[in-house]
Amino acid sequence: MILRFFVILITSSIYSQELSLPIYSDYLTDNYYLVHPSMAGASNFNKVRLTARQQWFDVNDAPSLQTLSVNGRINDKVGLGGVFYNDSNGRFSQQGAFATFAYHLMFSRSTADINQLSFGLSAGIIQDHLDQSELLGTGDPAIDGLQYSEMGFNLDIGVSYFFLDFFAHVTLKNLLPQQRKVFSEFSEPDNQRQYLASVGYTIIPLQSRWLFEPSLFFQYREAINQSNVDLNAKAYYQLNVGQVWGGVSYRRALDGLKFTVSGAQTQSQNLQYISPFVGFNYNRFMVAYTYSHQAFSEVISTSGFHQITLGYDFGENRKRQKCICPAVNY
Repeated sequence: MILRFFVILITSSIYSQELSLPIYSDYLTDNYYLVHPSMAGASNFNKVRLTARQQWFDVNDAPSLQTLSVNGRINDKVGLGGVFYNDSNGRFSQQGAFATFAYHLMFSRSTADINQLSFGLSAGIIQDHLDQSELLGTGDPAIDGLQYSEMGFNLDIGVSYFFLDFFAHVTLKNLLPQQRKVFSEFSEPDNQRQYLASVGYTIIPLQSRWLFEPSLFFQYREAINQSNVDLNAKAYYQLNVGQVWGGVSYRRALDGLKFTVSGAQTQSQNLQYISPFVGFNYNRFMVAYTYSHQAFSEVISTSGFHQITLGYDFGENRKRQKCICPAVNY
């Protein structure tokens, strides 16, 4: 049972260490650019965002992730961006840097509404590390006690569309096939393509300081035929000194994970997460907190996942539309 559990942990760690930034719920804390390259420079202000995510405080070497992203518009149509991240998961770690070019086309006839189509391309360099130095003596011939390091390269492409209070994004991540020698003993597939799609709508009650933004996010991993969907509900409230916002995200895997406990019959569960989040904007500063809870029975820890996001908007305000479109105007 212990060996089987160890193998499951190793396999899970490998698939989480893809040649790209891991995708959690951080896009909901004013950070869609982390997921969709076409969002580089899409907002009114240039943006810098810093995130820190920690899983399972009561587990040693638990997964953690830190990201730094910057994006902005250099003229009416061209946006640029960059993402730097550090992702660690037990004895696996990965550092990456992505640069983004985006192009925005405006079809609006006036400033009364928005009709914008955006394209984005990201190119990234990723450094993988595997440390087996403390695993000698386990009796496994596959463990040599060495440290391995390998560099990879990949591309992400995406498109976004904004029309009035509606928005949609589609992104293809890890466009190029990659066979990493670091994980060759675990039979990792060279196809790590992911398909991402987001749709949402902003509801604006008359004579109210409230905004409501339901949205849906879909993710599909081609090689392992796994998919999941996020159902999101977000609300904004305008204050005299800024804006407070928050909501909840429910993620569910559409494919069950099979496991066996103590020789019993094989069972299957769908991965589920519930992630409430809250944030506050004051002038050009932003702070947000996200908590994720694993909503299924077979878990390593019940302490959940914690994430802090800090942000700052800089540059000239490019607001041209009178519409209240949080993804663009805030």
